[in-house]
Amino acid sequence: MKYHIHTIGCQMNVADSVRLASELELMGGVETDQLTEADIAVLNTCVVRQSVEDRATNWLHRVSHLKQSSNRGIMIGLMGCMVGVKGNPKLVRAFPQVDAFLSPSDPKPLLNLIADRHGMYDERASVERRHAIQDGELILPVAQRGGLVSAHVPVVYGCSHACTFCIIPFRRGVERSRPVSEIVTEIRSLVVQGVQEITLLGQIVDRYGSDIEGCPDLAQLLRVVHEIPGLKRIRFLTSHPNYLSDELLRTVAELPLICEHIEVPVQSGNNRVLQNMRRGYTVEQYRSLINRIREYMPSGSIACDVIVGFPGETEAQYQDTCDLLGEMKFDKVHIAKYSPRPGTVSARRMLDDVPADEKERRRATLDELQAEILADKNNSLLGERVEVLVDGFHRGKWRGRTRTNKLVFFEGEREFTGELVDVDITRSGPWSLQGCLHNAYADQMPLATTVSDGI
Repeated sequence: MKYHIHTIGCQMNVADSVRLASELELMGGVETDQLTEADIAVLNTCVVRQSVEDRATNWLHRVSHLKQSSNRGIMIGLMGCMVGVKGNPKLVRAFPQVDAFLSPSDPKPLLNLIADRHGMYDERASVERRHAIQDGELILPVAQRGGLVSAHVPVVYGCSHACTFCIIPFRRGVERSRPVSEIVTEIRSLVVQGVQEITLLGQIVDRYGSDIEGCPDLAQLLRVVHEIPGLKRIRFLTSHPNYLSDELLRTVAELPLICEHIEVPVQSGNNRVLQNMRRGYTVEQYRSLINRIREYMPSGSIACDVIVGFPGETEAQYQDTCDLLGEMKFDKVHIAKYSPRPGTVSARRMLDDVPADEKERRRATLDELQAEILADKNNSLLGERVEVLVDGFHRGKWRGRTRTNKLVFFEGEREFTGELVDVDITRSGPWSLQGCLHNAYADQMPLATTVSDGI
């Protein structure tokens, strides 16, 4: 039984796909990267923008045609935000070739269907018991076991903030925090399988624990995770300006394994637009937060998200965003063109009145501005020594990231995957850095030990 999973979207989708793959392999599945060879084909979807939803629809048409023209009886699963927590009857009617529709983070419908079709009744019962995690442990797919350096661990599902533009609360449901014991057990199992870096995930990760009386908050959870033996780095995302507390910032500054990198979206540099987005803060409050972050971690990095072309955004309001980015000089900016999402407040009550070509102009202009900012910031690292966690080999060079999430490439004659190495930066660009190993003798050290397949 060969399976193929195609994942579109955020890190939460990546984590969900790993869990599904784990379950499929526990049922005897073997991964294939060739869709045409698959007995089971699964698409994990995203709907935050129309462009990614269109990609998913195109994939569905292609695999549906493959199913009709093939005699192998491919089983098709559709997973994620296109399905949503309440299902999607319109989607069911549009794609009758799909065999199983899976809500975000819930692989059970597909797993139960496989068990039923193959007469695996005992297996079906075990699916109900364990979902994708058995007693908190996550057994990685074979292809990732011993080779996956960084893993994503969801700590809070869903979102209850409800910005006017955002579809996530409708598709992933209200926020639900996972128990600390379950999170810790999962991370321990990942470390045993070779994972060195963990990123704790949530749509608003800073709100971890707020939905459960007596549950620790994110700062307390980070202190617990920090004590897990074998971890080399800890990250978390995505933050929200309203919930990123001083206590959380102090925790990041104090604990050596937590990387000094914060992702906190601004979305717009204009107060009227922020009010229309229902973000809950002003530009002045956001600027004050960024200054506090830099007080706690002067050498840290900050990433943010921006939406251009929101309904009613004038040229002057857009220029406010340009001015804010020019002033704040973020280390990374994710820039998106506004795309109305059916069912959201902005789609129902606001006119999408910024033309598509104007949205693209604004996006491109901001992208150019950010490229200049990053080129200057990265140029300041020339000659500096940085610590890099190596995650693999890419186009003839080893690749990894600094604690501040900057991408670094260097040359080396042996295996470095999963190691922390010091690299002297010799070249810089807006999107990555190049360097050489600080210790010349490091290239002559023995090969890294291979992690056992078992946990």
